[in-house]
Amino acid sequence: MSAPVHPGLRVRTSDGVELYVAEYGSGPLTVVLLHGWTLDHRLWRKQTADLAARFGRRARILAVDLRGHGRSGSSELSDTNLFRLADDVHAVLTQCAPDGPVVLVGHSLGGMAMLEFAHRYPAEFQRQVTGVALVSTTAEGHTHTSYGLAPWLGRFVREVETRGAALLALGGPLRVHKAVMPALLPAVRWLVFGDRVEVEALRLTIAMIGSASLRSIGGFRPSVGRMNRLDALSLLATVPVRVLVGNRDRLTPVKCTEAIVAALPHARLQVFDSCGHMLPLECPDAVTDALAELISEAAPKGRKSGRTRS
Repeated sequence: MSAPVHPGLRVRTSDGVELYVAEYGSGPLTVVLLHGWTLDHRLWRKQTADLAARFGRRARILAVDLRGHGRSGSSELSDTNLFRLADDVHAVLTQCAPDGPVVLVGHSLGGMAMLEFAHRYPAEFQRQVTGVALVSTTAEGHTHTSYGLAPWLGRFVREVETRGAALLALGGPLRVHKAVMPALLPAVRWLVFGDRVEVEALRLTIAMIGSASLRSIGGFRPSVGRMNRLDALSLLATVPVRVLVGNRDRLTPVKCTEAIVAALPHARLQVFDSCGHMLPLECPDAVTDALAELISEAAPKGRKSGRTRS
């Protein structure tokens, strides 16, 4: 794993939360990686190393810890939602990449935050974003989340999970669950991974979840459930788009891609066999290849878009 260029950039958000951003490489194109719910920038450790090596001085990679995750600060419960995450993405671009072209890559919650950003900041999105990757995510909240169970049972589990998340949110910035995460390893393995998983990837996932605050684990859940940003997909119509999903994903199953691909017929859909929700860890080389292809297509010299810049 390559070391970041800096110990860590710090971005202050509009409500005063400090975000941690790991920076790799340098170049005229900035690639922003947004991780999933309860995870952090380490999700992308294979991609940051390989992309920095492949592109050298042609691309700069920024891996963000979303608020309440990893090394970033926590916010009040009222600000633990997708609206704030959209503002945070705006803050990262404004402070770290104010001028050049940007490729946005979002996994799960990160993909939802990206679409919320497009909805809330359409002018900025159209001005800067030249490519998008939606990894194990959805534009329709938990509409299709059934945990791989029968529909009626999935709806029941979803209700129990949502109510349980509200209780966890009361834990605020505490991370007391870190001590019990090893005991939950079998449940985590079943929920977010596919047929095969390396022990190292599973341990990293446990460590990332343990680093997320209880407020973030519980607080984001209602916003994720209600999320519907099908309208924002129209803003992606003139840029290269990659949609990646595992056919064993129990949280954002393949069905989540149907509305996305229907709205964006030019998007390239890749379904990974036997993989679950953690594609960057389960099939890291294939994800890196897909992102490298997108970056090459989205780079200014390689893009052939008739899109008008504001």
